[in-house]
Amino acid sequence: MKKLSSIFLGALFTTLFFAADINQAQSQILNKLISKATKTKTTSTVTPSDQEIATGIKEALQQGIIKSSDQLSAVNGFFGNAAVKILFPPEAQKAERTLRGLGLNKLCDNVILSLNRAAEDAAKEAKPIFIAALKQMSVKDATNILLGSSDAATQYFKRTTTDSLAAKFRPVVHNSLDKVGATQYYSQAATAYNKVPFNRSKVDPDIENYVTQKAISGLFVEIAQQELQIRQNLPSTRTTALLQKVFSYADQAKK
Repeated sequence: MKKLSSIFLGALFTTLFFAADINQAQSQILNKLISKATKTKTTSTVTPSDQEIATGIKEALQQGIIKSSDQLSAVNGFFGNAAVKILFPPEAQKAERTLRGLGLNKLCDNVILSLNRAAEDAAKEAKPIFIAALKQMSVKDATNILLGSSDAATQYFKRTTTDSLAAKFRPVVHNSLDKVGATQYYSQAATAYNKVPFNRSKVDPDIENYVTQKAISGLFVEIAQQELQIRQNLPSTRTTALLQKVFSYADQAKK
């Protein structure tokens, strides 16, 4: 009986020993699998080279530039977009209210439509100016944009293209205002308001500079929207492997 007990205890200890070994081995295998999975997750985002960052940023911005310019230069690109639609200048809005109060709604509507048509014409000239700015962009500029604020690219374009846009837009606006009758309409509106009895404030009938500045600011509003969309990885934005690589790296870097 004692012999059987000794055999039973020996078998039990042997079983427990091997079970402990098996559990230890399973634990080691599990730890290795977890470590491998963690390492794979950590290294899944490959760091792009400086040249890839520069190329990717330029590709993304060119995509945004073309889309913005095409949208705003189309018929109703400004007039049909509440975010950029050009209204009477602030100093002339009192005049607009007075004229509408006198029943001159059609005149006021013609002014607003013609101002926006002029901006739509001017927007057609934007693409080559932005493309030239892209060509001048350095690798450092591109990296700063990629890892910068959500409007870093828009701010870059404001710094590098505003003067050129103003110089290019102004003659286009001048010709367009004449073509669509904006100069005539606005001059008529300003003259009509300036003739209102007991009116002490007068409206400057020169509207070219105002439309030029509003056309430029509207363009930057649209570019900022395009930039935000690609940073948020909205559908139809990161359309190439390079864009996915570059902006995925930026996503990880900002976490």
